[in-house]
Amino acid sequence: MTVSLHHELDKQTVTKAYARWAPVYDLVFGAVFERGRQAAIEAAERIGGRILEVGVGTGISLPDYSRANRICGVDISEPMLRKARERAAALGMTNVEGLWVMDAEHLAFPDESFDVVVAQYVITTVPNPEATLDEFARVLKPGGEIVLVSRVGAEAGLRRALEKWFAPAARKLGWRTEFSWRRYADWASRTSDMRLAERRAMPPFGHFALIRFAKRGKSAIDRRERPIIRTAV
Repeated sequence: MTVSLHHELDKQTVTKAYARWAPVYDLVFGAVFERGRQAAIEAAERIGGRILEVGVGTGISLPDYSRANRICGVDISEPMLRKARERAAALGMTNVEGLWVMDAEHLAFPDESFDVVVAQYVITTVPNPEATLDEFARVLKPGGEIVLVSRVGAEAGLRRALEKWFAPAARKLGWRTEFSWRRYADWASRTSDMRLAERRAMPPFGHFALIRFAKRGKSAIDRRERPIIRTAV
């Protein structure tokens, strides 16, 4: 699929933007994205095991995972990760295996390393979303899930017009306002071992969705195939 470069982000812009956000990220976005974070964690813990959180940021989600799970976190922003490491150390989170600076499009993990890959508010901020999803699928074990909380752009109407108008300013802040559902669906349709498991609208204002993709195969955690759930939005 060809995507207009006009709507794309570059890695340097994203890195600089999140370095600026690091000191105030929890204050500005903590409460706003709380329900989405909790929904993602609940979905991840239905599988459990070894969980990779991509875009772990300041580690705001880390205390909410069960200590029975093993957590790995990566982020492109070193200033964000410093806060995450401080949080994990202060809370004595021995289940956190490590927190590393890493590019989501080039994960330095072997194939089939994780039972769950979680990415909250990440996919619409990376330069190449489809390549990033490919990496998530690569490091995911058969039977595991990719759990996203991510923007789904409006197809028409006032919100669509506002997203288009705000797009240039949003890119300078490190994210996209326009990102259609078709991009997620097209990726899943061409990725033979992945299937859509769930799509559910998330606050604020339904701009975001919980999206789960399941990797075909038997999970090492619980050997049952999970049914596909498609929730209309």
